Amino acid sequence: MSPAEDGTQQGEIRATMASTVGGVMTEEVGAVTGELEVATHSEEGVVEVMVRYAGAEEWYTVEGSPIVVDGPGGLSESELRELHERVVRRLTSPGPIVDGNEQATSLLGFSPIAGDR
Repeated sequence: MSPAEDGTQQGEIRATMASTVGGVMTEEVGAVTGELEVATHSEEGVVEVMVRYAGAEEWYTVEGSPIVVDGPGGLSESELRELHERVVRRLTSPGPIVDGNEQATSLLGFSPIAGDR
């Protein structure tokens, strides 16, 4: 996914969030911390989740993305919004503590089924 610099694409929802101390783990650069923008983009049964520093141009893939969703044709707008809200909650929840340090959050083990944590 390559979100448009001037706004969202069809089938995409964005939100600005503050990371936890451990940050959000990405595929390209490791953990990113601070004020971040999250984009959730749905297309043909797959949801991609990207993150970037708020105001920056370069997007990074969140570890654990893409998320495969069941059903033909992907998600409705309301289902995508609900999933996006769950993704943001997951990424703003503190990661595990290892040797006294908070680890980065990711989407590894994340389920697109509502109610699954």
